[in-house]
Amino acid sequence: MDIRTLCLGILTLGEASGYEIKQAFEQHFSRFYEASFGSIYPALAKLTDDGMVTCTEQPQDRRPDKKVYRITASGRLAFIDELMKPPGRDRLRSEFIATLMFADLLPTRHLAELLDERIRDCRDAVAEWRAREAKGKLTPGQRFVLGYAIAMHEAMARY
Repeated sequence: MDIRTLCLGILTLGEASGYEIKQAFEQHFSRFYEASFGSIYPALAKLTDDGMVTCTEQPQDRRPDKKVYRITASGRLAFIDELMKPPGRDRLRSEFIATLMFADLLPTRHLAELLDERIRDCRDAVAEWRAREAKGKLTPGQRFVLGYAIAMHEAMARY
């Protein structure tokens, strides 16, 4: 899925500003999809131009007006059409894995530190997600994704 499609998906959850969409990316997708403001705002502009979202400006004290985006009926249909397509193959980009490809060139102590740090990172991620899971209020799809992420990170930590 591209950034435009994921912005539509986030907007199916409710109206949001560009900042709030960025926060949603970090909350829901941070471990497997990155989105910067430099990609979110052009995607929102294109979606607005294409009639997939609307944008209203809300005045703020001593700050520029806040732009709030809402998905339109045609945007919702376009998003559902994208969901109906078979998903592409997963691609994993990992500097950690690339580094370990050449582990034989690293000092043993450094390699042990890298592995210990990765195990801690995986366990921290699992703890964070379990806390989010305990709060509830998740859709079945969100619950599945959270469980999938937990299972993957638990497996990585064990490995």
